[in-house]
Amino acid sequence: MPDPSEIVHRTCPLCEAHCGIAIEVDRDSGTVLTVRGDEQDSFSRGYLCPKAYGLKGLHEDPERLRRPLRRRGTDFEEISWEEAFAEAADRLREIRERHAADAIATYLGNPNAHDLGAILYGATFQKALGTRWRFSATSVDQLPKMVASSQLFGAPGRFAVPDVDRTDYFLVLGANPVVSNGSLMTAPDMPGRLRALRERGGHLVVVDPRRSETAAIADRHLFIRPGTDAFFLFSLVQVLFAEDGISLGPLEERTDGVDELRALARDFTPEATAAATGIAPDAVREIARELAAAERAAVYGRIGTCTQRFGTLASWLVDVLNALTGNLDSEGGVCFPRGAATPADDTPRKTGTFPFGRWRSRVRGLPEFAGELPVACLAEEIDTPGADGERVRALVTVSGNPVLSTPNGARLARALGRLEFMVSIDLYLNETSRLADLVLPSTGHLEHSNYDLVFDGVSVRNKAHWSPQVFAPAPDSRHQWEILAELAGRVNGASADDIHDLMIGGIARATGLEPDTARERGPEQILDLMLRGGPYRLSLEKLEAEPHGIDLGPLEPGRLPRILATASGRVELAPALITADVPRLRAALAGASDPEGLVLIGRRNVRSNNSWMHNVRALHKGRDRCVLMIHPEDAARLDLVDGARANVTSRVGEVTVPVSVTARMMPGVVSLPHGHGQGGAGARQSEAARVPGVNSNLLSDEADLDALSGNAVLNGIPVRVVPAAPV
Repeated sequence: MPDPSEIVHRTCPLCEAHCGIAIEVDRDSGTVLTVRGDEQDSFSRGYLCPKAYGLKGLHEDPERLRRPLRRRGTDFEEISWEEAFAEAADRLREIRERHAADAIATYLGNPNAHDLGAILYGATFQKALGTRWRFSATSVDQLPKMVASSQLFGAPGRFAVPDVDRTDYFLVLGANPVVSNGSLMTAPDMPGRLRALRERGGHLVVVDPRRSETAAIADRHLFIRPGTDAFFLFSLVQVLFAEDGISLGPLEERTDGVDELRALARDFTPEATAAATGIAPDAVREIARELAAAERAAVYGRIGTCTQRFGTLASWLVDVLNALTGNLDSEGGVCFPRGAATPADDTPRKTGTFPFGRWRSRVRGLPEFAGELPVACLAEEIDTPGADGERVRALVTVSGNPVLSTPNGARLARALGRLEFMVSIDLYLNETSRLADLVLPSTGHLEHSNYDLVFDGVSVRNKAHWSPQVFAPAPDSRHQWEILAELAGRVNGASADDIHDLMIGGIARATGLEPDTARERGPEQILDLMLRGGPYRLSLEKLEAEPHGIDLGPLEPGRLPRILATASGRVELAPALITADVPRLRAALAGASDPEGLVLIGRRNVRSNNSWMHNVRALHKGRDRCVLMIHPEDAARLDLVDGARANVTSRVGEVTVPVSVTARMMPGVVSLPHGHGQGGAGARQSEAARVPGVNSNLLSDEADLDALSGNAVLNGIPVRVVPAAPV
């Protein structure tokens, strides 16, 4: 009997690393037999983390939704797609006509960035609704980095990525790349890359409130008080100026703001910042001197530097340090990747001051950035009526679970219950979608093709990789882009084909190329046009012929002069929008002293990235990972022992969680992982609910934000920890 198995090569879409995988499938049964690392992959070379095997569990999960659901009382009934689309469009259009477009809000979750169709059609869908009330996972993640990049380089997505494969000195703050394999730094096999760094004589220095998996292999690890990264980074800048360690290299003639930086840094001496950060002045000076002396160095800050009260300042200072030491846009420093689907001419489409705060939220006046408002204000925009009764009355969530993943989820859940209408495009009935009137499930990851469009822009090596569809979707199913296009058309009296033709026409005009009409309407036709108009003159046909991906070479130094989009055409090291926030930092420094009380930080688990992964048994079996890490000194003072349970209370909520006593935590700091806490009434994720853990965002405070960007504070949350009463 012939073997029905087949190997399909693609990339894993479950985190930013996008490792190459070889999926063995049984065509007769439509099942996944195994998932392995693709040893011939041009980028990941066979490396794979445990998450990838979750693709099998997700594909076969009986609780993954396959048909549209409509609420009937406290339960749901299956309905046809035509009924679902008609009701969604009618209700959204009616609310828009009766009130205004801004009576509708949208929320886009993290998985959208891993789905080509969602990326291409999501923005068009939001424009079709006409609302300015747009929210996403951006403002519980990388928003401060986007604000900083927009001011330094003129574009929010122009991220300077560490050239980790060629650097000699790697300073890491607020990140754990051994677990994440990079974040805003797509880098499969970061453990191997960091080993190679040390084997070639380089140095790895980690600054983190926890001795993370990355810190454990570093040459040096420094504990830092959560939320004080901007103090530490400014003190490094101060030392560089004080000791004549500034060397901008080739960018010196294209950089403004150095003198302003010198003046701004003057008050942030290592002695002045030590009480706040917990880092000794001698250690600060030593790191500053090492950065200045290294031939090729890279400073990298990630989610821990973003999700704090001075997130934008910290994100800005990371790039400032790279620039001042001559490592910006430099081999072995930080560079700007060149994606295969980006414009070929390598020049910005427009220059000028990137707009900020073109409109503000109604209740708190929080600023818009890149077309979105901070998600921390979503609940209040729903449950706080204005003078004329204006408020958010309808919500569309797209592959997101904000009740679990945004600040003060308990308040948001209550607010969602007050909506007139809610639609969730989601694979599951989760803590958010269980509150919707309609749930529209898209196809699973293996049932549609994909291209890593977003993550090619933050990759540590230029590359291109096409991911073909593994299984044909069921006849009565829809891809996410099809759902978005259908809704976008119907709310405006048009068709999904009209929406696609509008999109493809714009790209054809921009590239001067004609679309391949032999391909069906959809993301593949659009991508092919983008690739043919891109810098490498590829095509989808060429990618399809290379199942292990195409290596397009190392990061290229010297790109920055051509891609700057600032009004001056120069690197703006001291942009007014950001430097205006320095007095707030200076005032906090003046009031800083040895802190009292405990503060909470998050952490990441190598087997998880998004909350839905907890319904895949293979990814969360074994020991309980949702535990509160606490230093032995704090545990002894609070009468806590390893394995006992503790009540953790913040201004907005309380959770009860098992304790893990460990010297890997900085004294005064406790840590909970994100993404746990499933099991709300009405949700259908029984495996996740079986071992639910606790939702750390019941403790995060929607009133506590980075004042400049509006990003949520998820690290450095003041908490009270006491032993829990016996059960």
